[in-house]
Amino acid sequence: MTDTAQSCLICRQEQADPGDIVFADDRWAAGVIGGYDVPGWVVLRLRRHAEGFGQLTAEELAQFGRRVRDVTSAVRAVTDAATTYLLMFGEANPHLHALITPRTTDIPADRRVGDILKLRTERGDAQAARALVPAIRAAYHAFAEQPAGATP
Repeated sequence: MTDTAQSCLICRQEQADPGDIVFADDRWAAGVIGGYDVPGWVVLRLRRHAEGFGQLTAEELAQFGRRVRDVTSAVRAVTDAATTYLLMFGEANPHLHALITPRTTDIPADRRVGDILKLRTERGDAQAARALVPAIRAAYHAFAEQPAGATP
């Protein structure tokens, strides 16, 4: 592992417990990450270290939208979310990744939009988050098998 990979939280997910992984292919992976382990939250990440869209290859960029669609659809289906949020900052962890968070009906108005991140400490539950992974994984694979352009 390179020095960058050792110091990068997102790169270290390459050694994640297989039970935390929703999917992994040659370029992208998604799963539960400690510290962001609210039930239903999934982090989609580029498997190699890159610090933003400008560092993506054409193929990685083309795949990103499909992976977002499939992971978001899977999370929404499993959690019965009213909507899902796709959050990307890249400042605290400068590695291209997106946090996908379901906004379920039980989330109060003062924890919606950007304030949903407050749930990280208020509803963090590693065991419950990991318990949802098999269902999200199955739903992801069902969506990913649909032809490009199909509506999930």
